[in-house]
Amino acid sequence: MKIFSLFLVALWLGGGVGVRAEDAAIEERLNKLSGLVQDLQEFKESQRKQIEALGKEVSSLREQLAKPTGDYASREDVRKLAEAVQKIDQNRKDDNEKIAKQIENIGKVAAGGGKKLPKPAPIVEEHPRVRGPGGNENGFEYEIQSGDTLSTIAQAYREKGVKVTLDQIYKANDGLNEKSLKVGQKIFIPKPPA
Repeated sequence: MKIFSLFLVALWLGGGVGVRAEDAAIEERLNKLSGLVQDLQEFKESQRKQIEALGKEVSSLREQLAKPTGDYASREDVRKLAEAVQKIDQNRKDDNEKIAKQIENIGKVAAGGGKKLPKPAPIVEEHPRVRGPGGNENGFEYEIQSGDTLSTIAQAYREKGVKVTLDQIYKANDGLNEKSLKVGQKIFIPKPPA
């Protein structure tokens, strides 16, 4: 048994050298694995922090979307705007009608179809005019102006107190034709006796 014990002790001592060499290799592998595990844990921690930051951003965006910003119009605002647009459009249509009527009136006046205000006839100094064998006749000499008619001339003199008629103007101006009046032409306006 002594031999056997010795053999066991020798085996144990001899086997311990091999185990120690294996222990160093295993320890080196363990250190490498430990370093890898530590790197993975650090990577996992950095990813966790990134995920938390993204989660906070998502929460912030949700809060911003949930809050009303005031940049929208209510139905009442839209209704008021529509009414204002309709009112403006109606005013535009009314103005167009007024403008069209004014243009039409201007066209009538330019064509001579509209009512013209009588131009006041300038009264030229009275002078006697010999008219045939009958003798002197008192009156005024008038120079035709643009747009004048015999009726507007007679009306202007009536407004100044000279009671003259178209018939009297025709009789005082032999051969006078209202349609052939020319600007600058002189006619005689008789002054009836008072």
